[in-house]
Amino acid sequence: MPTDQTFSRREMLARMGWTAATVALASCSAVKAESASAHTPGPAALHRPNIIFILTDDQRYDAMSCMGHPIVKTPNMDRLRREGVLFQNAFVTTSLCSPARASFLTGAYVHTHGVIGNWGCEIDHDATPTFPRLLHDAGYRTAFVGKWHMKHTNQPRPGFDYWLAFAGQGVYNDPTLNENGREFKATGYITDLLTDYALNFINQQNPDQPYCLYLSHKAVHSPFTPAPRHENIYPDAQIPEPPSFQDTKAGKPAWQRGGIADPRYQQPRDVPDSITPGPWDPNNARRLGYLRTLSAVDDSLGRILKTLEERGELDNTLILYTSDNGYFFGEHGLGDKRLMYEESLRIPMLMRYPPLVKPNSTVTQMVLNIDVAPTLLDLADVPAPATVQGRSVLPLLAGKTAGWRTSFLYEYWIDLTDRIPRMVGVRTDGWKLIRYPDLQDIDEMYDLTADPTEMTNLAQDPKYAEQHQQLNAELNRLMIETGYGSKPIPKEPRVTWPAKTEH
Repeated sequence: MPTDQTFSRREMLARMGWTAATVALASCSAVKAESASAHTPGPAALHRPNIIFILTDDQRYDAMSCMGHPIVKTPNMDRLRREGVLFQNAFVTTSLCSPARASFLTGAYVHTHGVIGNWGCEIDHDATPTFPRLLHDAGYRTAFVGKWHMKHTNQPRPGFDYWLAFAGQGVYNDPTLNENGREFKATGYITDLLTDYALNFINQQNPDQPYCLYLSHKAVHSPFTPAPRHENIYPDAQIPEPPSFQDTKAGKPAWQRGGIADPRYQQPRDVPDSITPGPWDPNNARRLGYLRTLSAVDDSLGRILKTLEERGELDNTLILYTSDNGYFFGEHGLGDKRLMYEESLRIPMLMRYPPLVKPNSTVTQMVLNIDVAPTLLDLADVPAPATVQGRSVLPLLAGKTAGWRTSFLYEYWIDLTDRIPRMVGVRTDGWKLIRYPDLQDIDEMYDLTADPTEMTNLAQDPKYAEQHQQLNAELNRLMIETGYGSKPIPKEPRVTWPAKTEH
């Protein structure tokens, strides 16, 4: 591993009060394969933390009361923020469910792992191994509970000792589940059920062996269906109109207004969760349903924290909470995600782990979903494979920010809707450039400091020609550096789509 990551790991162990000999031992490479395969932890494994990774679906970066949301109440997420760290600028490299999930698992960009859309493509588990599989091979007990959402099957995937999942999007009530290969019909509300199975796994673990639990919620994806106990919360809520809701798209690419000569975009399917133009409705039932549905997720987090406290494991367990992508709440007249605007791109990300994370701390550097896998592997002293393109954030937690990224690549490939074209872009600390490679259309370029709502496209303004040129150069550099376009990308099997597609 890179020197700065190794140092941060040793620093973490030293802060936990272990001896120099123990630190040296715990800084060694992963447990040998022969002992790991038998799930017999070596000495280093005894000091590695438990890991709980919690992934929600379509949760906006600001959909937590600790982020100042005017309506939603999330006391357990707030606790995680108060006792841990907020990654204030966390992003996905592709804002779409299946591609983003594959990136979380593999630490790789979409064009590397090949899951470019929501149409049932699966990662190659050998070519781009997942972090749970690597932890499993290094002596961790591993579990997956919830929404996998790649290939349309609920069957177990490699690298998990315990598996509980549903196919595709699943349903909120009385879902069909698969437990370790056995399919059955469950009774109850999905968020509560997934939490039950997750807690069962935790309570069955031997305290002498570390475990990794990957809890992947269906919530808060549409159709927004709250738990019965939350159906009537926020009765007097008035959802504020986003500043960009009335975006006229003036000065923006023609495809956003439907004026495209390319025949692929002349007869578009509906954009998922698109918003009907008109006056803002502060009492919109769907948006209130979204906020209400999130409450069961917060309850779930509270149950997990309580169980860990009861087992005496809370402070030896790293909890990482995040979402697969952002979500438009009317910004630019949009719902869903996919586009490279901030509300789609940004995600919530909280981490609690007292030996390494200072309470109520904040990391302001740009952190990506592809950083999750290398971070968790680094924490467990497991080498990251060459396919990992993200970086461990452990140096940031130790205050070591030198050499951290100042830009990142965004990519989107045509998915279940032809209404949104392929795009590639770059985001820096203060600027954003979006390019549409398949269209004879203009770029988008925004000054995020002066124009945080991204209303004024500066790509065609001659006063910003030099800035446009610099961003283009940086985008080209990132594409080359990450291998974008260096190998064939799987084509969407349009002729074999099911009658009802899942978005």
